[in-house]
Amino acid sequence: MKINKKVNGEKTTIALEGRLDTGTSPELEVVLNAITPTSKDLTLDFAKLEYVSSAGLRVLLTAQKNMNAHNGKMAIVNANDVVREVFDVTGFASFIKIN
Repeated sequence: MKINKKVNGEKTTIALEGRLDTGTSPELEVVLNAITPTSKDLTLDFAKLEYVSSAGLRVLLTAQKNMNAHNGKMAIVNANDVVREVFDVTGFASFIKIN
């Protein structure tokens, strides 16, 4: 998986490319944990994300909880139909903003 991070003040955009699974989710977790205290607006761009597993969902859930704890907001943009379906089926779409 490839992670591209752009920071502009308190706004952070992270674009993911490839698969977010058991092997790659720890890398994303490190990146998200590092930006949570300073970022108040987190956008995750999934335009090039092909797949997300339960391990990836756990990392995203933790990120959402951390953003909530720091009065920040988090949104996922450009998710393809396969990834969006995972969020719908698991119920994650009810508490993570997906545009």
